[in-house]
Amino acid sequence: MTFQFSVLASGSSGNAFYIGTDKEKILVDAGLSGKQIDRLFEESGLNPKELSRILVTHEHSDHIKGLGIIARKYNLPIYANEKTWKAMEHSIGKISLDQKFIFEMEQVKTFGDIDVESFGVSHDAAEPMFYAFHHQGKKVAIVTDLGYVSERIKKTVENADALIFEANHDVSMLQMGRYPWNVKRRILGDYGHVSNDDCALALEDIIGDQTKRIYLAHLSKDNNMKELARMSVENHLKQADFPIGDTVTIHDTDPLVPTPLYQVV
Repeated sequence: MTFQFSVLASGSSGNAFYIGTDKEKILVDAGLSGKQIDRLFEESGLNPKELSRILVTHEHSDHIKGLGIIARKYNLPIYANEKTWKAMEHSIGKISLDQKFIFEMEQVKTFGDIDVESFGVSHDAAEPMFYAFHHQGKKVAIVTDLGYVSERIKKTVENADALIFEANHDVSMLQMGRYPWNVKRRILGDYGHVSNDDCALALEDIIGDQTKRIYLAHLSKDNNMKELARMSVENHLKQADFPIGDTVTIHDTDPLVPTPLYQVV
């Protein structure tokens, strides 16, 4: 049985994530134009017509920009918590009632042969939440858009086979950069985004014997670089005696190029 995923797009300009089995095919977020999302599916060798549903993490435009378009085009049910629905309804156009579903925080829902666990994060949105996906003893988790990584989040995603984890900014680059101070303060605050260093510190508590792959996600275009994020996280984890490059590998994500489909085995 296949259990595979691709980070279709990740970054401050747009986010979309695919995970699926032979029976169930899920899109998480649709933060790019409908045309771009179709292109990402095509480049991944996936067919958006086969999608089962869309899960939403929160209402920021880099997560819902193409949501209404894709849902209408492929007649897909959308799942989000009640506060997120209220916050995004005016941004996604008309969605018919039979496509609207509630998925509240700290719940587990079974879709086909995938159990999906939702968990809250600290971010400046109505009620942001992310997901851990369970299938036949394997676990894949997405954790981005959060100001800090709580112990509860660590417990929920620990020992995942694969992690899509935020490494948004390098603190020095952000502090020296062109952003106005109030934006810098938001990013660095408890409802902002996780830095490269904080990503590495959190991963120390999350990586387990099952963990094989970590994808560094939601990198800032202005305040980070793939090489810097990867080097920061790898160096930190190597110093903490994790088998990085051996049994655990670190991977980049991109705002425009999907990661190759990865089969979780």
